[in-house]
Amino acid sequence: MKRSIKKVAVLGSGVMGSRIACHFANIGVEVLLLDIVPREPNDAEKAKGLTAEHPAVRNRIVNDALQFAIKSNPAPLYKKSFASRITTGNFDDDMAKIADCDWTIEVVVERLDIKQQVFANVEKYRKPGTLITSNTSGIPIHMMLEGRSEDFQKNFAGTHFFNPPRYLKLLEIIPTPKTDPEVVDFLMDYGDRFLGKTTVLCKDTPAFIANRIGVYSIQALFHLVEEMGLTVTEVDKMTGPLLGRAKSATFRTCDVVGLDTLVLVAGGLKQNCPNDEANHLFDVPGYITKMVENGWIGSKSGQGFYKKEGRTILELNLETLEYQEAAKVDFPTLKAAKAEDNLRKRMKILAGGTDKAGEFYRKAFYGLFEYSSNRIPEITDDLYKIDDAIGAGFGWKLGPFDTWDALGVAETVKAMEEAGRKPAQWVYDMLDKGIESFYAVKDGKKMYYDIPSGQYKVVPGTEDLIILDNLRETNVVWSNAGTTLFDLGDGVLNLEFHTKMNTIGAEVLQGLNKALDIAEGDSKWKGLVIANEGDNFSAGANLGMIFMLAAQQEVEELDMAVKQFQDTVMRLRYSSVPVVSAPHGMALGGGCEICLHSDKVIAAAETYIGLVEFGAGVIPAGAGSKEMALRASDDYQEGNLKLPALRERFLTVGMAKVATSAEEAFDLGILRKGIDEVSVSAERRIGRAKRAVIELHEQGYSQPAERKDITVLGKKGLGIFVAGARSMEDAKYISEHDRVISEEFGYVMAGGDLSAETQVSERYLLGLERKAFLKLAMTRKSMERMQSLVTTGKPLRN
Repeated sequence: MKRSIKKVAVLGSGVMGSRIACHFANIGVEVLLLDIVPREPNDAEKAKGLTAEHPAVRNRIVNDALQFAIKSNPAPLYKKSFASRITTGNFDDDMAKIADCDWTIEVVVERLDIKQQVFANVEKYRKPGTLITSNTSGIPIHMMLEGRSEDFQKNFAGTHFFNPPRYLKLLEIIPTPKTDPEVVDFLMDYGDRFLGKTTVLCKDTPAFIANRIGVYSIQALFHLVEEMGLTVTEVDKMTGPLLGRAKSATFRTCDVVGLDTLVLVAGGLKQNCPNDEANHLFDVPGYITKMVENGWIGSKSGQGFYKKEGRTILELNLETLEYQEAAKVDFPTLKAAKAEDNLRKRMKILAGGTDKAGEFYRKAFYGLFEYSSNRIPEITDDLYKIDDAIGAGFGWKLGPFDTWDALGVAETVKAMEEAGRKPAQWVYDMLDKGIESFYAVKDGKKMYYDIPSGQYKVVPGTEDLIILDNLRETNVVWSNAGTTLFDLGDGVLNLEFHTKMNTIGAEVLQGLNKALDIAEGDSKWKGLVIANEGDNFSAGANLGMIFMLAAQQEVEELDMAVKQFQDTVMRLRYSSVPVVSAPHGMALGGGCEICLHSDKVIAAAETYIGLVEFGAGVIPAGAGSKEMALRASDDYQEGNLKLPALRERFLTVGMAKVATSAEEAFDLGILRKGIDEVSVSAERRIGRAKRAVIELHEQGYSQPAERKDITVLGKKGLGIFVAGARSMEDAKYISEHDRVISEEFGYVMAGGDLSAETQVSERYLLGLERKAFLKLAMTRKSMERMQSLVTTGKPLRN
């Protein structure tokens, strides 16, 4: 059966339901969002004379929930206008409309009796053969099937999204014994390709996979903290980015989620997993019980493990239950680990520490390894599913088995035994076979140890993905300290950045030029992809280097560095081979300029892209200012007013606007409609970029000529920019220095103080851009802005 999802019904508009609806709207699907009818009009509705039968009253719950979601932060929609794809209604009046839907998702309250009532109602109207799934996080999936038809049962499964659905990548798929295998295959594929999710096939066991392991990890840590006498701040320092986990680490995450929620979930596992060997850990420690009794449950109550007083953030002393200022965390193990950029190597440093931090890591790791290995085959037959689920659901860069590999499986088993821990028997069986790691890379593919067969198998779903890490041993063409050039196969090269934050300095510029030398120098190469798998595509130019040169008044050297950047991005644009960029995460400043000068951009949906140089006291000078003037010129149409188009481009840069999604980048004029594309799946963007290079090559790509036909408005445009900036300064919207930067940028956008509208070349505008950048960079106030960003990471308004 060939399925197509054009319309989805979401039943329940609470926090999850409304945001699941938004994410389907993000990908262009029409959504019907339904909820219950209020019992009676509220006071505001009564004041307007509305009765219980009025549509506004009957749909109040669903409409209020959707509006709350749309206004929430982080935003659930790629663009607010996508909300038009969602139609609201209620269960009483509109349930019949699900007959037009290809997929119905239940997201009502976590009570089996209520879910069964909803499904009985769904059965009256749903079209046979259409998908029906539940987003439950705790109720056994098979228990929902009682009384349902055969067609309902074979098209039914659990689809467990994580909150917030737009941002958290995990989608757990939980079939029942009666689910049609075709339905399972479809959901696994659709979640990946269309929703951009890491889809993990789960058994119908309590809390499925991610929450079973994740909640164990949190609960074990609660007890370990008490045992070792650690502070809240110490734990968050040890369990955040240094460990390859979220910045919010452990206790900040608990405050965001809410202690009441965590206690409820832990209680559910305590009750539903009586035979779990770690069942005792699902009892919450005394300090947690006391916090819940006091109402200190986290952000929603104003205090939890942390409490803000004025500008000071206090931590809770877990022994006295009094708030205090956090002491500086100073463990030698953490200092040593910070010096190591490679996360896998860093794990060995952390686990090998001889101080209290090292002891903490060993105890936490060994417990996690023992517990995870014992969950096979209970919650899954495949170890990679545990790593995938915990990685996508909790943001761990290395799951339990990946971490174990990094430490060395055999030596860690020995250390675990010495510490009184013992992994599952299958781990010993694996080692007895001479297999010493859970994962291996063969022929560019990631393999996992398959327990039933005792052999390595390709991780399902990754066969057609391009994963640069898997090519590192076999497909490197060239590298330097900041970049690596890969052969992606089929005549396509990929340049990866791997500097800190993927900032662009001399080594990245060298890498870009070398990649073009190689691609242009041999006819076997069809073109170049620029992409990486770091946290961000690029945070922009190396601001520390620019600040140092400016502070030392090295004008000539800075001029040369800026010109090299300009020449490199212009070479990308006018190469004899196609260049396709595939950004994700942050693509700021120079990272954005590389995208602006690519033949095509395949952007991950979660790409935050913009020209932010105003915040550093300068203007875009990697050909970004030139490109904004060029694109404004291309926006001019015969008979159209030219100033509005120029003004829009000016404001995009002058207000340092950053698109909060790739879709929004089209509205800012950074991505081009009809040329650039969005990939909802970040993992698939490199593969799509490779295909784009091949398509451009096969269409007969020819080297473009530099532009000499850019219309600039001269004094007329400059006058508007100067007047606008000065009126903003007079009204105290911007500072004096903001006005100076705006005038310099306006000078470039206007093409200088030419007496009349003129056509100029790109080279002419690049000269203006560089001159303005140097002039600003040498001012005291711009240097203060750069210094603030370099030393504190925070912008300075001066």
